Amino acid sequence: MTFTVTPLGLAGLLEIRPHRISDERGFFSETWSSERFREAGLSLAFVQDNHSLSVAKGTLRGLHYQAPPREQDKLVRVARGAIFDVAVDIRPGSATFAKWFGIEVSAREWNQIFIPRGFAHGFLTLEPDTEVIYKTTDHYSPAHDRSIRFDDPDIGISWPKMATRFVLSEKDRRAPGLAQMKMLEPS
Repeated sequence: MTFTVTPLGLAGLLEIRPHRISDERGFFSETWSSERFREAGLSLAFVQDNHSLSVAKGTLRGLHYQAPPREQDKLVRVARGAIFDVAVDIRPGSATFAKWFGIEVSAREWNQIFIPRGFAHGFLTLEPDTEVIYKTTDHYSPAHDRSIRFDDPDIGISWPKMATRFVLSEKDRRAPGLAQMKMLEPS
């Protein structure tokens, strides 16, 4: 197998480490293969790739998700730099509802995180000029786009301490708390 898959403590959340073949030229790595993922028990049909560049260390993006019927599974990796990646369980009735998990994902570690539908997702850049690439199983839908406040005390995420303030979008600055979320009501 060309991947090592490790469960991360919340049902469905996984760290995936693609193997690399290195020589004097550099390396080669298969970062996604439907066949290899299926062999690991993940049958996914990704339909969209997203690529973000955050120029400043301390850029925080999230917590984002899409409401039904347009939920998304995500496979997140870092092509340059490093992030503290967070997934929050927002599945109604889940034993781990409102629980979060954070992990460093970086180009150096060459790891990925699989975030299943029903989780809110966000990340904080730990280095300047960080590039994040992620696949989704549904297209972006503005009508189903939702956010939860990154510093909601009902979730209590322990974000890494940064020397400066977080760099946030206006959307993320105004996001509602978990108690006000309009998440899983179908539209």
